[in-house]
Amino acid sequence: MQLLLALFYFFYFALVGVYVIFLPKVLELSGYSAIDIGIIFAAAPLVRFIVPFLFIKGFKLDARSFNFALSIMILSAISFYFSLDSFYKLLFSNIGIGVGMSLILPYIELISLNNLGKEKYGKIRLFGSVGFILVSLVVVKFLDPPSLALLYLLVISFFVVIIAYVIVQGQKEILNKTSKEKNDINILKDWKLWLGLTLMQVGFGPFYNFFTIYETDFGLSLDMIIYLWCFGVVVEVFMLFFQGRFLRNNLLLVLQITTFITAIRWFLVFLFPQNLPILFFAQSLHALSFALFHSAAISYLFVLYKHKSLAQQFFSGITYGFGSFIGALYSGYMYEYFPEYLFLSASIVAFLACLSIYFWGKKKHDIDVVNTKSL
Repeated sequence: MQLLLALFYFFYFALVGVYVIFLPKVLELSGYSAIDIGIIFAAAPLVRFIVPFLFIKGFKLDARSFNFALSIMILSAISFYFSLDSFYKLLFSNIGIGVGMSLILPYIELISLNNLGKEKYGKIRLFGSVGFILVSLVVVKFLDPPSLALLYLLVISFFVVIIAYVIVQGQKEILNKTSKEKNDINILKDWKLWLGLTLMQVGFGPFYNFFTIYETDFGLSLDMIIYLWCFGVVVEVFMLFFQGRFLRNNLLLVLQITTFITAIRWFLVFLFPQNLPILFFAQSLHALSFALFHSAAISYLFVLYKHKSLAQQFFSGITYGFGSFIGALYSGYMYEYFPEYLFLSASIVAFLACLSIYFWGKKKHDIDVVNTKSL
């Protein structure tokens, strides 16, 4: 099982690498405006936000819905390959990919946490970072014509779907069992926590959707930008391997620290968009702002809620879904009208995420103290 999970993460995040590094640039080279790119890349996360709420209304969060998501994902990847000439084709293909990815990764995360535990999770998840690096270094050499990126997207999607299908065939009991748990997730009650997690992803919008375009406009070569992407993922790999010790105790404190450091990271990019040493330092913070934050977040929700599969779906849908939707949309308009302030806005959003999680932790601490005294 560990080998299958490692292969899944490798190809899944290789797919993410093609998607976030190259496709925005491909669309720009194909004549799409920054607003067009922002809208297209906002569609998939918006669907990821909507999908988890369907399960509250009666859809079953089981192996059958997982296989349906696999079908949607591969069909959308095929249609994406033939859609470069049309804004609306790209938009609807991206929506389909959003449906597939909104369901697939949370299922696999649940299986990983059940089989590996939170301390060993990172050592398997790091293979995703390796896949991200390798595809970045390879694809950049073969982007003529730019539409080749869509072929990479299609081929890698096939590998993701096949491996995910094999994994779930041996884990149906876990999915079917957790789908029967009573829903104990109250987003309105826990709004400070969910707001903080969501704002963190909103702040990543400028990075995921416009970092490549932003830096090329400041004169950096595409090769150097790829090295920056890859360096961030290399330090992410080291964090995933050694992060177990950080996840043993206060997960909320980890979330507060990583969101604050992320605010510093985006502020450095804003201040020094052409300074390579500082840009590499900012990218080194990816180990904290993505790797450690992500592991701490899914681990905290895994412990906090009884309905663990739905908790992971909501984390994917609300934070990576709605948060990424807002991040992609606002960053498109920011880059169209105020490009020089793009990463300053990201820094402010990340700082607000830190404040929100801090006040959630303070509130929860006060509640726990009251409950303890009442025993």
